[in-house]
Amino acid sequence: MTLKLRSAAVSHRGLIRSGNQDSVHAGPWLLAVADGMGGMAAGDLASTIAIEAVSPLDVETPEDALVARLQQAVQTASARIRAAVAEDAERQGMGTTLTALLFARTGSCLALAHIGDSRAYLLRDGVLKQITRDDTFVQMLVDEGLISIEEASSHPRRAVVTQALQGEDVAPTYSTMVPSVGDRWLLCSDGLSNVVRADTLAEALISYPDRQACAQRLVDLALRAGGPDNITVVVGDVTADAAGPVPRPAG
Repeated sequence: MTLKLRSAAVSHRGLIRSGNQDSVHAGPWLLAVADGMGGMAAGDLASTIAIEAVSPLDVETPEDALVARLQQAVQTASARIRAAVAEDAERQGMGTTLTALLFARTGSCLALAHIGDSRAYLLRDGVLKQITRDDTFVQMLVDEGLISIEEASSHPRRAVVTQALQGEDVAPTYSTMVPSVGDRWLLCSDGLSNVVRADTLAEALISYPDRQACAQRLVDLALRAGGPDNITVVVGDVTADAAGPVPRPAG
């Protein structure tokens, strides 16, 4: 049995921001979300550069090449951001988060690349788990036991990112996992995760089997919560065949 990845994405500028600095890719082999920073024009550019660097990976890839391909794409993104900053001094400080999932052509493995505070969640057997770890000042405080997870959710510095793609040497996190039929992946910018509780995310992922409807529901939840930031959502399902029915996550 060969597993396949089927996905849908929705992006919205939110209710406060004048534009959308997020970029997204949702294909048969690759899911990716990038959240730009450093001013409107520069943020747009940085996230676009990141997605354009990883989008060529949306092809059949051997499982033993997944991480290496992601590493190469991230290095390409970083080099292009560095070049963009060199072209225009006003772009100094621009950068972007990146969370990307690459599915192997056999369906036997997937790899994740992550830097920043965009997130990847996995819903499996009705249980939602955050797979990525935020590169943020507040997450450092949680790790050191200085504040609780509950306190982190409302901390005034929760948006301070400690690592991002900015054209400098960084250490993204790379990992691999074995997919399972019925897995549902959520990749999102912090415009969703900062304002919608994890249990509410899980409820939506379970209640909306249609991927596009589910992605739209998640965006709507963030808008109902005030939509203070750009909101980007990718919902990806692991299925048992190329065109079969969408599996309803257990729960």
